[in-house]
Amino acid sequence: MKTSTLVRNGVSPELVGLISRLVDLIPWPTRRSAMGDVTLLLLDGKHRVAEDVFGWGRFVVEVGIKEFQTGILCVNDISTRLKPKTEEKDPELLAEIRAIMEPHSETESHLRTTLLYTNMTAKAVYDALVEKGWPAESLPTVRTISNILIRHDYRLRTVAKSKVQKKQRKPTQSLKTSGK
Repeated sequence: MKTSTLVRNGVSPELVGLISRLVDLIPWPTRRSAMGDVTLLLLDGKHRVAEDVFGWGRFVVEVGIKEFQTGILCVNDISTRLKPKTEEKDPELLAEIRAIMEPHSETESHLRTTLLYTNMTAKAVYDALVEKGWPAESLPTVRTISNILIRHDYRLRTVAKSKVQKKQRKPTQSLKTSGK
């Protein structure tokens, strides 16, 4: 029977817990290098075992091992991973949506926020864009248009002007009866 790497290297469960807590205290990206160091020293450089024992991602540990061996830290540029928003890719679309929404929107009556309340749905905006000549294939989906409206502070609510006024009840006059 094959012995595990932990048993072969004499690593106890208490030591695993201690190492895991200590590595969690180290800030990124040096944490990755520390993970690589621990994996090389205690687990014979086996990143899959580190994934099972410590719960670290094996690809992170692989990079950490390479960082520890070379002494060069990899730079994470997470901002380049983001997919550009639809309105960033097509600013004309945003201008067109605003032109459609402005006549149907108003601010809150108490002016506590900058939100624009409207009674126009994202589907209605989509239909209005198609009506203005935008090809349906080039338009984003109705859900994406809804997200654009939310990002630009348009909220779907009933506009105050279109609320139906309730009739006021007149106070009833009490009948005075003479009790003779």
